Order: sequence, then structure tokens, then C-alpha cells
Amino acid sequence: MTNAMHRCAFRAIICLSVVPPLLFAQGVRRDRAVFDSTKNEFLEKIRTESQGFGKKEPVPGRALKMDFTGLNAPASPGEFAQYWHNPPVSQGLSGMCWCFSATSYFESEVYRLTKRSLKLSELYTVYWEYVEKAKRFVSERGNSEFGEGSESNAVPRIWRKYGIVPGEAYPGLRPGQKFHDHGLMFAELRDYLKSVKSQNAWNEEQVTGTVRRILDHYLGAPPSTVEVGGKTLTPPEYLEKVVRLNLDDYVEFMSLMEKPYYSRAEFPAPDNWWHSSDYYNVPLDEFMAIIKKAVRRGHTVCIGGDTSEPGIDGHAGVAVIPAFDIPADLIDENARQFRFTNGTTGDDHGIHIVGYAEKEGKDWYLIKDSGSGSRNNSHPGYYFYREDYVKLKMLTFTVHRDVAEEILAKFRR
Repeated sequence: MTNAMHRCAFRAIICLSVVPPLLFAQGVRRDRAVFDSTKNEFLEKIRTESQGFGKKEPVPGRALKMDFTGLNAPASPGEFAQYWHNPPVSQGLSGMCWCFSATSYFESEVYRLTKRSLKLSELYTVYWEYVEKAKRFVSERGNSEFGEGSESNAVPRIWRKYGIVPGEAYPGLRPGQKFHDHGLMFAELRDYLKSVKSQNAWNEEQVTGTVRRILDHYLGAPPSTVEVGGKTLTPPEYLEKVVRLNLDDYVEFMSLMEKPYYSRAEFPAPDNWWHSSDYYNVPLDEFMAIIKKAVRRGHTVCIGGDTSEPGIDGHAGVAVIPAFDIPADLIDENARQFRFTNGTTGDDHGIHIVGYAEKEGKDWYLIKDSGSGSRNNSHPGYYFYREDYVKLKMLTFTVHRDVAEEILAKFRR
């Protein structure tokens, strides 16, 4: 050992001899690690004040509305002759009215024909509709509408291909989620398909696989089988053996002057994204006559059209055409086509007629509505539509062919 090494060892002995004995005592503090939420209250204060800086309080929106004071409308659903339907359910923050209304209609048809009450899954249909939209988007190289909306006849089209399941088997809600909210999901789907188009990445298998993974994340994966009465059924088997509707018995009507009457034609609306030309186009008087006949013969009607007029209001719970728009007696196919052509009538909402009443010589229709506006009145989940509103603003409807055979015969000439 060198002299330097001797000096180092000596220093070490001295250092150890002056260390307090408590350092090695049993009661020494032992620091522990824990997990805690990260907080920066001052940073949050900066963010809050920065977001509010220079901003004015929003002014409540105002819209031109009819004054419903004194309107002699039905006071409650009890005034209507009603037909069986499941209670109204909310579509939440989504564009699924087309599916909620049509699914409700077919549930009523099951009961009308067999006296069996079923609750079917709306979200199962919505899931596969998005898949079909994605396939079309690829095949059309991005030249195909991709939105949240669709048409009521998309429901039987999807059922024919993918079947259907009970509502409880596929609610399309995550654990603890009370209302549907498709904002983030749709934005992710839309942005993904935009990137597909920008990169010319037209691989259908890859695209639909990614779309399904997005849907699975937000809605859950749809079931491949369901248990019914101790039996395991696939969705197509559930459609065939439990639902038991002949989907070929259902027909869609429209009434537009721009298409030849008594011909089958495409309904020219963006939500008819697959360009279905299965619509029977009839004069307006016959359009209304079929609806009137249907509700008097115990049928419900799936119907869709425009719900953005001053004569419809969720708090009043009614829909009429005010005289300052057009007097009811002047509503004809010209007034109807004029509004469709200039865009003031749009295809923006699907609903379900589940009853009717006569008042002062006019029909009123009991409307089951999945939209949020219908929840703000004394009869939540329902509207009361006067026939003039249907005549001017409703664009298409679906019924069983039994109530339209006389008119359908004109198409076979």
C-alpha cells in the first residue's frame, strides 16, 4: 500500500468515526413512492383566463317561429287512435333518425302481423351501414356521400345482407354511457376516409378493416350470434326465424314533379347515398291518400322530410304550416316542388306515424320521434303533425304494399 493509499484509508476512518449513530438507527425516515394526480392549478387558471380573454358572452339564438297561442291542436296522445309501438327512445347526439324511425316501424309491423313485441337493435344496422358506405367510398374513388344520415329503406337493405339482432344484444353504448354520441366517431371515420382519398389508398379490405376497428372502439363489435329461447342463432337466422317479416312486402313512395309520375325513380337527396331508384313516384293527392288509408286500416307509417319550419316547435309539440307561409288550401304539388327545388324543403329527419285523430275536418298524426326536440313538451317523445305539414314538407314514406295495391297497379300498365 502506498503512502497516498494510507492517507485515504486514515481519512475514511476519521469520517466514519464522526457520523452520527442515528444514521443507522431503526427509526430513520424512509421515503415512499406514491401515485398522485398531476395538478398545476395556476396553469389551469392561465388556460381558463386565456380562453375567455376578449370573448363576449354568446347571445342566445333567435329563430322565426309561429305563435302557437290558441291553436286548436290535440292536447295529449290519448286523443289519438294509436297502434302498437315500442316507447320512444332517444338517438342522442347522432344522425341515426333514419334507422330509429324505420326500426320502430318494423317492430310495429311484427306486432301488427303476429302480435309479438320485439325490440330490435338500431346500432347493429348503423354499424353495417357505415361499413357499406366505406365500401362504396372506395369503389367510387371518394365520389360517394359519406355522412351520418341515410334513408329508411337502408334498414331492410342491411337486414337482407347482415341480418338483425335484439336491442339488448347490441345497444352500441359503452359501459356507463347513457346517450349515443357519435361526434368523435364520425369525425375519425371522416378524417380517415379523407386520408384514403388524398393518398389514393383504394384497398377495400384495408379500408373496411380500419373502419370496423374505429366502429368497434366506439360502439363495440357486433355479435355474430345471439341466444334466443335456448338456441344459438346468427343475425340472418334471427331475422328469418324470429322477426319473420317478408321485407319484399314494403314499398317506398315519394311525390316530386321533377320525376315522371307512376314511375319508379331515384329519390334525389344526399342521404340516398347508394342512389336507390326503388321509390314509387305518385301525384301528391295519391301520396296523401295512401297515408290516410294506412292509418285507418291499422297500419303505422315510416315517413321522412323537413323539420326546420317556423310551424314546428318542440316545446309546443306540434307541426303545422302557418298561414303566413302558405294557406293550407293552396298547398299543391307546385308549392311542394318549389320548396324542394330551392332547398327550403330538405330531407333532414325520419319519424314514425303511430296514430291519427280527426279535428275540425283535418287529420292529425301522432308522431313517434327519436330527436331531442320531441322531449321538451308535455308528451315527451311525440309530436302532433297536422296533415298540411305532411302534405307540404314530408318527402318519402314506407308502407306495407297491402294498403297501396290500387296505386301500385298503375305502375304495371
